[in-house]
Amino acid sequence: MTIPFRGRTAFITGASRGIGKAIALRLAAEGADIVVTGKTVEPHRTLPGTIHTAAEEIRAAGGSAIAIPMDVRDEGQVENAVDRALDQFGRIDILVNNASAISLTGTATTPMKRFDLLHQVNVRGTFLCTQKCLPHVKRAGGGHVLNIAPPLNFTARWFAPHAAYSISKYGMSLCVLGMAEEFRSDGIAVNALWPRTIIDTAALVLVPGVDRARSRTPTIMADAACEILSRDPATCTGRFFVDEDVLREAGVIDFSRYRTDPASREELLDDLFL
Repeated sequence: MTIPFRGRTAFITGASRGIGKAIALRLAAEGADIVVTGKTVEPHRTLPGTIHTAAEEIRAAGGSAIAIPMDVRDEGQVENAVDRALDQFGRIDILVNNASAISLTGTATTPMKRFDLLHQVNVRGTFLCTQKCLPHVKRAGGGHVLNIAPPLNFTARWFAPHAAYSISKYGMSLCVLGMAEEFRSDGIAVNALWPRTIIDTAALVLVPGVDRARSRTPTIMADAACEILSRDPATCTGRFFVDEDVLREAGVIDFSRYRTDPASREELLDDLFL
C-alpha cells in the first residue's frame, strides 16, 4: 500500500542544507507540509543555506513550509519546535532524524568536548526528537520515523579509526532496532536509511582527500527516503535501508543522474559502515 503525502506533515532535523534539505524538497514536491528545523539561522561564512532559505526554496517550488530554529541538544527548543509545527499544520506524521555531527578522529585525538557533541547530537538528539514527536505521530493515526543512520555492522574496521563517531552513529541505528518494536503496535514505523556511496554535502570537507567527482548528490537519498516514507508503516518497520537498494527495488536502473560530476568516469567511493 502506498501512503499519499498530501495533507501530511514532515518534521525534518538539520534541514537547512544537504540531505535534510533534499528530503524536504522531495516530500514537499509530493504534497507534504514541511517543518524545516536546524541551527543555521544566519548565513554561515563558508557553508551555503539557512533554515529560512530552505523554507523559501520549498515555497518557491509550490510547497508549504515553516522554518523553526532548533538545536536538537536542547529539550526546550525541541518542545517549542514541535508546538510551533502543530500550531502551523495541526499534525506531525513523519519525523526525519537527519541532524548529525561528524569527527573522524581516533581515541587519542578526540577531545571530550567533541565526543560529547557527537553523542548529544547524534544519539541524544535522535532520541529526544523522537520522544517529543511520538505522541503526535500516534495521534495522527501512525506514521514514520526515519533515521539517517547505518546498518548495524559490528566489524572492528568501522570502529578502530574513529570509535567516538562510530559509536554515536550506531547509537542512532540502535534506536531503530529498539523503537521499531516498541512502537509497532501504534502503527509507527521506525527505519534507517544510509547511502551506498559518499554524498556531496558540507560534511565532505571534514574527510581529508575526498574527490567530490566520486560522490553522488543528496537527491538519491531524498528519492530513497520518499520511497520508504510512502510505504505502509504497519508492514515496513525495523529495517536498515541503503539508498541504491531501495531505488533498485522501486525499478530505477540508471543511477548516472545522481552523480555529482556526470562526466566523471571515476569509480564512486563507498560510504562508511558498508
